[in-house]
Parts: sequence; structure tokens; C-alpha cells
Amino acid sequence: MAPIRYTLARETIGCKTMSSEKKPRRPKAETPKGFRDYFGAEVTERAAMLGKIAEVYRAHGFDPLETSAVETVEALGKFLPDVDRPNEGVFAWQDEGGDWLALRYDMTAPLARVAAQFRNDLPSPYRRYTMGPVWRNEKPGPGRFRQFYQCDADTVGAASVAADAEICGMLSDALEAVGIDRGDYIVRVNNRKVLNGVMEVAGVLDPSDPDRFAEERGIVLRAIDKFDKFGEAGVRALMGKGRLDESGDFTKGAGLSDAQADVVMGFMDAKRETGAATAARLRELVSGSALGAAGVDELEFIAQILDGQGYGPDRIVIDPSVVRGLGYYTGPVFEAELTFEILDEKGRKRSFGSVAGGGRYDDLVKRFTGQEVPATGVSIGVDRLLAALRAKGRIGGTAQGPVVVTVMDRDRMGEYLAMAATLRRAGIRAEVYLGNPKNFGNQLKYADKRESPVAIIQGADEAARGVVQIKDLVLGAKIAASASVEEWKAQPAQFEVSTGDMVAKVQEVLARYGVK
Repeated sequence: MAPIRYTLARETIGCKTMSSEKKPRRPKAETPKGFRDYFGAEVTERAAMLGKIAEVYRAHGFDPLETSAVETVEALGKFLPDVDRPNEGVFAWQDEGGDWLALRYDMTAPLARVAAQFRNDLPSPYRRYTMGPVWRNEKPGPGRFRQFYQCDADTVGAASVAADAEICGMLSDALEAVGIDRGDYIVRVNNRKVLNGVMEVAGVLDPSDPDRFAEERGIVLRAIDKFDKFGEAGVRALMGKGRLDESGDFTKGAGLSDAQADVVMGFMDAKRETGAATAARLRELVSGSALGAAGVDELEFIAQILDGQGYGPDRIVIDPSVVRGLGYYTGPVFEAELTFEILDEKGRKRSFGSVAGGGRYDDLVKRFTGQEVPATGVSIGVDRLLAALRAKGRIGGTAQGPVVVTVMDRDRMGEYLAMAATLRRAGIRAEVYLGNPKNFGNQLKYADKRESPVAIIQGADEAARGVVQIKDLVLGAKIAASASVEEWKAQPAQFEVSTGDMVAKVQEVLARYGVK
């Protein structure tokens, strides 16, 4: 009997072990850190805005381009696989062949690869625009996500700065096309050649040895870029011995003399009432620098072209304070700033700020071909521009839902679907309620949650008489909020029409609320 008892004991132990095993943990229903989801109105508004921008770009002769969301790390350039996992700034992984791949972190690096790969097939110059998400493996924060949308337009293969002027004018047109009024934005233009000329005059750039003074020059450029944050005193401190902030942290300075700092600060203060006056002042500052003089020539040429097309100083201006991409841009640089005020999270007034930027980058395609290929382009921050349109009341943040055809009789589902199809053929967004139709109140609650402006109701009695009930849900909500019992019972928000008049009457109600 012992063997039997042992078997029973073993089985009993086995049963206890199985019962004590933990059930598989359910995954958490949460968005990954640094990412977000986009719902109805946001997606619809973004698509509408990008559609208007695309119309402007196409009108200027630019063609759409969609590149892969994944590029080789080598093609991305600065993120070369020199460590075990080259994921600083990008989301990267190693494929089965040992190659490192990464999600694109902007739209320019893929364009450089395409321009090199298909250089024998593409026209030159090649104009393209592209829109889509990009990914950056950076620390997220308030309003800063690891995935966001960009909208870019670039010209590859045009050496003339007329291409830069075209980009600036096109950017101005795009902002106005989506609803940013003239006077609420300004496109500011500078030239890195002018800035480099100032660096040469100030003694922190040697044209014969570009690497000389690289550290000092980097400190100066970063200081200029922080002028709005630190002010003149803070920038001068960084150009000199260094800056001590309020917390006691010390930032090493560039070690410039007062005379050298005066040259740089003169550049920051060079903006005058007119573009011509600004260019004249810049020419004084870069006196003795051939590179700086060439940059001023380019700025004057851009201003001349834009002025001839009607892009006056109320839309586009020369502004020496624009500093972008310390080691990236090689010529003209530009930035679109929205000038109207909003309230920040603490209720303080501040200007909305930049929504787009770009410039000339003649060295990027050279990485692939060994030959210099001129290029210039601009990138619009899609989410920021959408936020600006909401702040100006150009878009509402909610989407109007479809007309909902309610279901009174299960066995007449085919007729209800036919009603919805009739509305759709007339260009009206419509759907049939596909939940449990037993509780009619739930159907109306569903329509409310869908932000539906109209509900169609037809029971057996209405069907026999060839009519439908049209319920104006928007007006009904207003009546429910303020009407008396007698007014509510009168049901002015619901009326009966013949089936043949259904489309026309629905269109009439929708037009009342501006729904197309």
C-alpha cells in the first residue's frame, strides 16, 4: 500500500503547487513614457492643417516624398556605432545581419540619403516636402515628447540663395494659409557666413585653420543663442571669464577681451528699422572678412527678391539675432516666430515663440557622395503650430460627430443602413447605431458622446407613413439646459419630415451649425 500512499501524496503536492502558481500578470494599459495618443479632433485638425500646407508647397512646385521611418545608424551621421549600443538621442537596435538601425530623428537625414541614392533619377534641383512622425530618445518633459510630427520642405541642388528666399516666402504663405494672420507672425532671416565673419573680426575664427579657437567659438555661439534668457550682462560674462548663476554654478567663459566682446555684441544689436540699414550695419561689422561680406551680399539679395514678390518687413525681416544649428547650417538661416501673446501655466503673458526654422546645409549630402551638394530647407513644428491655432481660436479642439441613425426595430436593420448610405451619398457623415438597440435612451447617449448634431428616428409607424423623425441634438441640449417643462414637452428640437425630404432637412440643420 505504501507505493499507493506515496503516489497520492505526490499528486496532492503537485495539486498544491499548481494552485499556488501566480496567474499571468495583466499588462498595464498605459502609454509608454514620453509618448502620447491622439484622438478624433486632434487627428482631424492636424490632417486638415497639413493639407493646407501641402497645397502651398505643391503650388510652389514641390513634390511629396515619404521615406522609411527606419534608417541605418550610419546614414543618420552623428550616431555612428562606436559603442555597444549607439542609442544616444535615437531609438536604435541591431538587426539579424549585425547592422544598426534606428527610427528617424528628423526628416533631413533621410532626404540626404535619398538625394544621394537616387541622384541619377531625380531632377536637379529637387524640391520635396514631407510630413510625418519622428522619434528622439531624449528625456521627456512637459510638452516634450519622444515622438512628434514634423512638416519639412527642402530644395536640393540649388546653389543660388534664391532657393532660400523661395523657402522663406513659401513659409510665410503656409502660415497664412492655415490661419495665422499677417501681423501675428514674422519670418526672421540671418546668415551664418555673416556670423562667422564677425567671429573672424573678433579673433575667434581663423579661415586658414577652422579648428583653431573651436572651443572659444562654441562658447560664444552658445552664449549668443541664450541672449533672451541671460540678457546682455550674462552673455558678456560668458564671452569673458565666465558666468556665475543664482545657484552658485559657474560656467566657463570664452576668455574674450572687452574689445572682442564689443564686436560680437555689436552684431547682436545690428538690427535697424529697414533691411537695407541692417545690412549696412552688418557690412561695417564684418569689414575685413571676405566670408562675412559674402554673407551680407546674400542677405541683401534675399531681401531684394522677397521685396519684389510683396514679402515686406511686415512678413519677413533680416534679423542678426537668429542663430541656429551651431555646426549644421552653412549659409542663410531663418525662423518663423508667432508674435501674439498667450498666458503661460502661471498666468503670465508671453509671446508664443518659434514654430518653424531652417536654413542652408550644403555639406549633408556630401557625406554620401563625396561631392558638395547645395541644399536648403525648413521644418515646421506641427504640434506647436496646432497649439497656436487653438490659442487663436482658429480650431476648436472638438470634432463634430456623424449623424446617427437610430434602430427602433431589429428586423429593419437593412433599411436603417440604407438611410445612412443615402445620407453619405449626399456628402453627409452618417452611421447606424450598432450597439444593443433595446434601450433607446442609450442610443441617444451614444449620439451625445459622439458629438453628433442630428439623430434620425424611424419606428414601424413612421415607416408605414413614409416619414422620419429628425432630432436636432445641439438645440435639444440647449433646451434641456434652460427650457421649462412645457417648452421641453413641445419638442421644438424634433420634427417629422417625409423620407424623401430627409437629406435636405438634415443639411439644413447641419448648415445651422456650420457642419459640412
